[in-house]
Amino acid sequence: MTDTGLEAPVAFSPYDYAIHDDPYPTYARLRAEAPVYRHEDLDFWALSRHADVLSAFRDVETYSNSYGVSLDPAAFGPHAQRSMSFLAMDPPRHTRMRSLVGKGFTARTVAELEPRIREIAAGHIETALEQDHFDFITDFAGKMPMDVISEMVGVPVADRAELRRLADLVVHRQEGVEDVPPEGMEAALHLAVYYAEMVADRRRTPRDDLTSAFIEAEIDGDRLTDDEIIAVLFLLVVAGNETTTKLLGNAWYWGWRHPDELAKPFADPARIPDWVEETLRYDTSSQLLLRVSKGPVTLHDTTVPEGSRILLLIGSANRDGDVFDDPDRYDLDRDTQKLISFGGGRHFCMGAALARLEARIGLEELVARVASYDIDPAGVVRVHSSNVRGFSAIPSTIRAR
Repeated sequence: MTDTGLEAPVAFSPYDYAIHDDPYPTYARLRAEAPVYRHEDLDFWALSRHADVLSAFRDVETYSNSYGVSLDPAAFGPHAQRSMSFLAMDPPRHTRMRSLVGKGFTARTVAELEPRIREIAAGHIETALEQDHFDFITDFAGKMPMDVISEMVGVPVADRAELRRLADLVVHRQEGVEDVPPEGMEAALHLAVYYAEMVADRRRTPRDDLTSAFIEAEIDGDRLTDDEIIAVLFLLVVAGNETTTKLLGNAWYWGWRHPDELAKPFADPARIPDWVEETLRYDTSSQLLLRVSKGPVTLHDTTVPEGSRILLLIGSANRDGDVFDDPDRYDLDRDTQKLISFGGGRHFCMGAALARLEARIGLEELVARVASYDIDPAGVVRVHSSNVRGFSAIPSTIRAR
């Protein structure tokens, strides 16, 4: 509030640590006061209403992915596909890449993973539960998705902890720094070198893993290059692994904060998918994605010029009261069909089914072994990222069944 008693104009930056702590009051103001928001210093616009965000996801003729999906200067530009693969492409390049990658990432492949995912989850949970208290992220949620994606692509067990550490550095943002910090850039380089060596090894000696499947994928004689495969692997470890870790952590945290809701899946494990879906709506891992306007865009009496950077605020859209009744209530009984946590249209997240499967199995295996749990709020630590929302530490104590 100013000394005149008038509320200051709404302000939003994805680099603001206060936004990382709780973006939702600001999102509500954006939807009400500035549905087409402009940030002059960082040179971006932002769309916050569900209808506008969903429309932009579906309209590839107006909103381009070709400069990447991140505002970070180091990740934004015409060469973004080097690290973001088909996330940073428009049709027809996007269509080609997604088709080739999809050859090794089918619905059947994902479904067949369930027994092994359950085995991985159970192993980490049983190790964690040997103690009266453990850190939910460090001891479980950070390990399970990394093991799943690593087994899929062929990363040896001995290398997974280091790749997890590097992936964390890539997404972390330092307070006051509006770009990838030097440690993140160095980590990205190490990941790229690691995957280049892995692709070279698979070309010499193919194995039964996704990396070999990407090498062998072919449509009408067209195949993926080494650089394209490396970019896909980088995308999988950073985007796929990180967001699933955050989804599990967010479910664990918000369940604890809402014990009446948490009681539902603990009483009836068939409700665990509702726990996953409401968490995806209420506090989704991927809070925003970038697009660039291919021409002028007019919304709500505001015209956004051609070539503008536009943030699509997924986290805000999922709390839009025009779509979800009482949107700030965590409610496992609500209809979540209109959530847009995995995007929409041609860029709908290819890993959505895998993320949902991992989250469901992980929570099922927990509920099967845990009668109740508590969290130490003093030890909870949030991740600071311009795109991803979640926790790096959730110290927990449990009562076993």
